[in-house]
Amino acid sequence: MGNRLDTNKIAFIMCTNDELYKQECISYIERLELPPGFTREILTIKGAVSMAAGYNQAMKESQAKYKVYLHQDVFIICQDFIKKILELFREPEIGMVGMVGNLKVDKEAALWYGNRVGMLHSNSLYFARTYLFGEVGGRYQEVQAVDGLLMATQYDVPWREDIFKMWDFYDVSQCMEFRRRGYRIVVPHMEQPWCIHDDGILNLDNYFGEREIFINEYFTGQ
Repeated sequence: MGNRLDTNKIAFIMCTNDELYKQECISYIERLELPPGFTREILTIKGAVSMAAGYNQAMKESQAKYKVYLHQDVFIICQDFIKKILELFREPEIGMVGMVGNLKVDKEAALWYGNRVGMLHSNSLYFARTYLFGEVGGRYQEVQAVDGLLMATQYDVPWREDIFKMWDFYDVSQCMEFRRRGYRIVVPHMEQPWCIHDDGILNLDNYFGEREIFINEYFTGQ
């Protein structure tokens, strides 16, 4: 990847192992309104050894300044999504935007139980519902971490594939890396959710091992 990125280009990046999910996700991306003069690209990584490794691979391949990392089962339904993201990134200190965020990340790293903000349509095996995790009063709410279902960035920061070799905590780690560099992370105000997350059964096989790695990296010795 060259040093100069295309400031009029946005890339959508996903790791994928399901062709139907991938094609549906892409169909929503292709329907999003594109600001004048902007181009978009979609990069799909199949067979990644970890989320961080797959995202690093795509990040290095793309010349787009703006990148949206999302799960293959996330469908963006806000037609003005790109425009709204770019408006937030007019503030250069904002490095990352997410749909759901935690106001605080502590050494317990139990993000499901923390104070959260954002909105999301969520489908599971048994029900579909709209979640309002917490109201965002102004244009946006600064948070310490966002959920990895969708993470939009305007700066390239390496994903920590050196320590996160599975599919958990890559997102919270990336938020910590952005904050280490002085960037802010925000969740925008939404009148209605911008995304549908068609999530299934939660897999916690490697969660607690990755959680231990996260705590050792970011909280041990503090």
